[in-house]
Amino acid sequence: MFILSNVGQTLLIGLAVIAIIIVIVVIANIKIVSQTNAYVIERLGRYHRTWDTGVHFLVPFIDKIADDGVSTTSIAARNVTSKKIGIVNLKEQVCDFDPQPVITKDNVTMQIDTVVYYQITDPKAYVYGVSNPIRALDNLTTTTLRNIMGDLDLDGALTSRDVVNSKMRQILDEATDPWGIKVIRVEVKNIMPPKDIRDAMEKQMRAERERREAILLAEGEKRSNILKAEGVKESEILRAEAKKEALIKEAEGQAESILKINQATAEGLRMIKEAGADESVLTLKAYEALGVMADGKATKIIVPSNLQGLAGLATSLKEIITDPVENKK
Repeated sequence: MFILSNVGQTLLIGLAVIAIIIVIVVIANIKIVSQTNAYVIERLGRYHRTWDTGVHFLVPFIDKIADDGVSTTSIAARNVTSKKIGIVNLKEQVCDFDPQPVITKDNVTMQIDTVVYYQITDPKAYVYGVSNPIRALDNLTTTTLRNIMGDLDLDGALTSRDVVNSKMRQILDEATDPWGIKVIRVEVKNIMPPKDIRDAMEKQMRAERERREAILLAEGEKRSNILKAEGVKESEILRAEAKKEALIKEAEGQAESILKINQATAEGLRMIKEAGADESVLTLKAYEALGVMADGKATKIIVPSNLQGLAGLATSLKEIITDPVENKK
């Protein structure tokens, strides 16, 4: 009886251990797929299904997560979050590839590195489409870049980044579609020509800047001379206009003065006429006019016909005026 009890205890312990092992195995095969991830499941070595986000159970010893045996020391380890390629990251990812030597159309060798933005859209095709997809993408990027740069010269390669990026994205997207990868965009990160080419380009840019500086200085000096000439011209025009205005004002003043004198004379004659002046008054006015005409300078006097009777008086007046002048001489 004692022996049987020991056997029973041993059996119970063994069953308990087996139960614990089974529980541990079951728990270990419960998988939780997080957001933006997908699991590719194989059953007995063949593709079984793709798990989306949620809780799933992996049948022990029958089902497993797909694994292509990629080493963690390879380039894929920088882009896959697990040793198992069957655990697929569905978020947009970035691959910054190492610089690659390329030769342009004019036989210039330079280093170019690229950045590829991609997203896994088909986990099954990603796992089974090609061995080590990221390494394949790297090699495809290198060969595509060399083909495109081979059709461009150095200047075209340096100034046509948008064209290169667009062509590479289109070619890579078409080539990686069977692999379940969608290439969203490609960017040429750095273009590094040889040192002698860079030195020559710097000298060329310096010479170009000096040429532009000389042109700007010449244009500035030319503009300055033009402005000075225009200033002198405008000054002379303004001076001539001012002189012209002064002459016009002076002529207008003289004309206005003569007009006012004539108006005053006419007004005086009108007033004399209206006053009914007799012959004696008119004769007196004639005398005054003769005095004005002589003014100490006249040598000849033309006497109107109606004043011929006064010729003697005028002649005497003339002699009186001219005698002091002759005595002075």
